[in-house]
Amino acid sequence: MSWDERYAETDFAYGTQPNGFLLEVLAEIPKGRVLCLCEGEGRNAVYLAEQGYTVTAVDASSVGMAKAQRLATDRGVSIETIVSDLGDFVIPANTFDAVISIFCHIPKLLREKVHQQVVRGLKKNGVLVLEAYVPRQLEFATGGPPTAELMMDLQSLKLELQGLELLHAEEKVRDVVEGRYHTGQGAVVQIVAKKSTAA
Repeated sequence: MSWDERYAETDFAYGTQPNGFLLEVLAEIPKGRVLCLCEGEGRNAVYLAEQGYTVTAVDASSVGMAKAQRLATDRGVSIETIVSDLGDFVIPANTFDAVISIFCHIPKLLREKVHQQVVRGLKKNGVLVLEAYVPRQLEFATGGPPTAELMMDLQSLKLELQGLELLHAEEKVRDVVEGRYHTGQGAVVQIVAKKSTAA
């Protein structure tokens, strides 16, 4: 099933409420411009807009981004949506106060390139919030990619995010209840990282 097909369903595939980890660390996200990667149907982007952030959401699915705009309208907020594969999307340097990457599962080589751009794209004191499934998630089968190659782990992320100070970094098992496709215990990695320099 393609992402367009999944998001074409009437219901929101992962619900309309924000990611639980994002809620936990909201206070650590500086006010200002936020970029949401792999934003799907917009649940996190719309929530951040409700909190007063200026939000840009990027996703390869035009269907998902259209639903994100509808959700924003329903909630009385405005977000910018960009339909783009992350392989083609360029994150402008020193532009964002925060980048949000929630379950953004892409091939490893592309992920490394994107994470380099994230580091460059954050302003000084900008923050990255990331949650993703780790390979152990295959044991739970409660959501996420079908192969370990598309998942992340803490050791690799520490290498990919060089240039950021890790404020919070752990792998854990937690209950993930987000729509019909993320329901049950999940094995995840969680990161909050800060850019301490202007480079």
